[in-house]
Amino acid sequence: MKKIDRAAAFLSQHAALFRCPVCHQPYAQVVGHSLVCPQGHNVDLSKKGMLYFMQRAVKSEYDDAMLAARRRMLQAGLFAGITDAFAAELGSAPETLLDVGCGEGTPLADVLAHRTGDDTAVGFDLSKPGINLATQLATNAFFCVADLAQMPFSDHQFTTILDLFSPSAYKEFNRVLAPGGQLLKVIPNADYLIELRQAIFPAGNAHAQYDNGNVLRLFQEHYPTATSQRIRYQVPVAPERFADLMLMTPMHWGADQARLAAVAAAPFSQITVDVTLLQARNS
Repeated sequence: MKKIDRAAAFLSQHAALFRCPVCHQPYAQVVGHSLVCPQGHNVDLSKKGMLYFMQRAVKSEYDDAMLAARRRMLQAGLFAGITDAFAAELGSAPETLLDVGCGEGTPLADVLAHRTGDDTAVGFDLSKPGINLATQLATNAFFCVADLAQMPFSDHQFTTILDLFSPSAYKEFNRVLAPGGQLLKVIPNADYLIELRQAIFPAGNAHAQYDNGNVLRLFQEHYPTATSQRIRYQVPVAPERFADLMLMTPMHWGADQARLAAVAAAPFSQITVDVTLLQARNS
């Protein structure tokens, strides 16, 4: 089955998950390869089987090379400890999952690989190149290009929201979460990719250290009863993957080119993943 036909079949079963970005009414039907709302507004599936909900084009800083490097690193297991932790927090009953800022889709696909196959999963991102990559994955998840601040999803539809390093729109999260649903948000800790950070930025540089305090405090303001767990592990970095490690993260954007060249010439054999998993329930 072609991607566009497979995506149309998904929409035929799950049109109610989505709402029109123009009139905010839930979509009523699928006509051919288009979602159509009661007011007649429609959005069309692309040949790759994804929906584009943006009202205007937004240029992402994550280019094709960066996204491809990120996929290779994630498929080599960089985030395996994180996606294992996500999967461990899901119930045994079928879930309706939303991955916000899903990027090129590998984390969501890895979470679903832990499951029985009965879940309904949607991932979205601002990056059209990222979503185009996501549609290439062998997964039952559905992907779309959408804005975090104005999510094209109906109220109270998702049992779990996954947020891996993405910005947050807590009002929108609460709107689309089902009663009793959960938000699982992962934020980096000070030692996340610490070997790379210390190699790229000299001591005293503003980027030489990372503090997640502001992000954590904002989350706790919205969800004062939230729980947290630290996830910390090391991942081997094969020599042929070191260039991908350097390219996949925004760290290289503001770095000195001579220093980047020096780091590339002396690759290290492992990298630290150090994050906090925050969990909040929708009352």
